[in-house]
Amino acid sequence: MSHAADWPLVQDLPGILPTRQRRSQETTVALLEAGAELLRDCAFHELSIDELCSRVGVTVGAFYGRFESKDAFFAALMSLAARRCLAAIDEAVAKDDRLQASLQAACRDVVAVVTDVVRRNEGVLRAAMQYKAVQPARWITVRDTGSGIIERSTLLLLARMGRGRKAAKTRTIGFAFQMVFGTLINAVLNKPRLVGLHDKEMVDRLALAMFLQLDHEARGRKKTSR
Repeated sequence: MSHAADWPLVQDLPGILPTRQRRSQETTVALLEAGAELLRDCAFHELSIDELCSRVGVTVGAFYGRFESKDAFFAALMSLAARRCLAAIDEAVAKDDRLQASLQAACRDVVAVVTDVVRRNEGVLRAAMQYKAVQPARWITVRDTGSGIIERSTLLLLARMGRGRKAAKTRTIGFAFQMVFGTLINAVLNKPRLVGLHDKEMVDRLALAMFLQLDHEARGRKKTSR
């Protein structure tokens, strides 16, 4: 995704000072991209603004001309990741609905989108979790994004689980997402040896686990009605 294409997503993000020039807007996105990349290998308090600016090829003054503070920069990083995730979920849901995708295909598409966003923002997410106690607002963004993902996906998944027992099916969808989120967060924090965050197997297994739960709930209705 190009910096220019990303600009609509970063407009009006908290902590970003207003700018109108296209080049300046692209620099803002480039700084956010570089920050997310640097946080893969360091904690937020170790993030060097000098190194960040050097990577993008701008001055430290240019950084503070766009962001109110380092904390404001992180707030913008969090919000950009959230917007990207919800935009990607909306796109996947619309595509699957248009193509009348099966339940199994819909589960895989949703899991793939969520996993991809976590992979591209693992350092940002790790920082939000590490500073959850002292900066709870950072985690609120993550929590609200998770709620948004579930809300956007539920109607698509319910439509592929058959009629009736909406409350039970909705609860199962919610638990399936809880499992997905929990597994991905564990992978970010603990780097498990068996199946890592960046392994292709991660999407395969999470998508299958979600499908099996939802399919089991859907089939439960069919057995009851016999």
